[in-house]
Amino acid sequence: MTASFPATRRAFVAGAVRTALSATIAAPMIGRGAYAFAAAPARSYSKRAVDLVADSLVIDMLAPLKITMAPDYIAHRLTDAEAAEFRASGITGFHNSFGLGGPDARAQAMEYMAGWQGFVGRNGHVFSLVDTVDDLDSAKAMRKCAVIMGIQNADQFDSVEDVAVFRRLGLRCAQLTYNSQNRIGSGSTDRVDGGVSDYGAAIIDAMEQAKMLIDVSHCGDRTTLDAIALAKGPIAITHSNARALVDHPRVKTDEAIKALAAKGGVMGITGVRMFVRASDPTNVGHMADHIDHVAKLVGIEHVGIGSDADLNGYDDMAPEEYAALKASYKDSYAFRDKIDIDGFDHPLKVFDLTEELIRRGYSNDNIRAVLGGNFRRLLAQVWG
Repeated sequence: MTASFPATRRAFVAGAVRTALSATIAAPMIGRGAYAFAAAPARSYSKRAVDLVADSLVIDMLAPLKITMAPDYIAHRLTDAEAAEFRASGITGFHNSFGLGGPDARAQAMEYMAGWQGFVGRNGHVFSLVDTVDDLDSAKAMRKCAVIMGIQNADQFDSVEDVAVFRRLGLRCAQLTYNSQNRIGSGSTDRVDGGVSDYGAAIIDAMEQAKMLIDVSHCGDRTTLDAIALAKGPIAITHSNARALVDHPRVKTDEAIKALAAKGGVMGITGVRMFVRASDPTNVGHMADHIDHVAKLVGIEHVGIGSDADLNGYDDMAPEEYAALKASYKDSYAFRDKIDIDGFDHPLKVFDLTEELIRRGYSNDNIRAVLGGNFRRLLAQVWG
């Protein structure tokens, strides 16, 4: 880590995975048929889990490259340890998406697109940008991390024509709303949900014409259902969970999950603590309960991963940033002491989830589908 990034658990783990999973199969064999990562002996995984991750195109459909409030981070060049974290993660596709909004949303979005795509280019030894699904496949072959540029709002579309403008700038996915009302529809924490507006219907049509993935993760219940009904093709819930398992406004009803699946969409399951379970302990097993629920409700082909965190999660943020983050949301978000769940708060978290799915009896094909195959299919259909 450089001096501007103080040593924390994040720095310790970065050193632990310095040898990187880009050479996963080189991990030394230890007892009980498990693989341990050379400098992270506290974590070991079965050969089956390691092989599954290595063979899969793993896509995390909400994975900011770095959760930080530091405006100069986009000028940062990754250290060797930081690069090793990404390579070790087993994740190929990172949907890099942040929430923007307000009266200057268009200008914010322009700066965001330029800044983060510049970051990807500056760190081209680790990352590559995604335009089509072929770029995901190529990144996997080259052992790079493929970055899908997204925005968790559509406030940046000052006009319907702006959809095509942002598509040309590299935006491949956009949420219709964040948590609050905009010109398109209502957010998940709004008291009243008026559904998708006429302008919102025009934006949905323009996004489909531009082959930009529509995301309703933060939309209110009625806005979610309206958007699914208005869309001609499949859309996504990139990062949410099932309200049947946890009563929280940011997660989705069975009605919405069924409607999404009926259109061919995919839902990414998140590891954010209050979206997983209402009480502690909350761990990767409880996250897998949501995968079980969606798979049983609508079929395994409609569920994937959308962690809603960077590789190390939220709880390792600088204290002042952590407090500011929590303070920026309404009380209905119901933050607890921790945001991350146990076992899904470190760079190798995909392996922990894979082990849990193995323990539950998922087949290799179904695990590959959850890890990324389902989202790859959806992206190919939407992007063409």
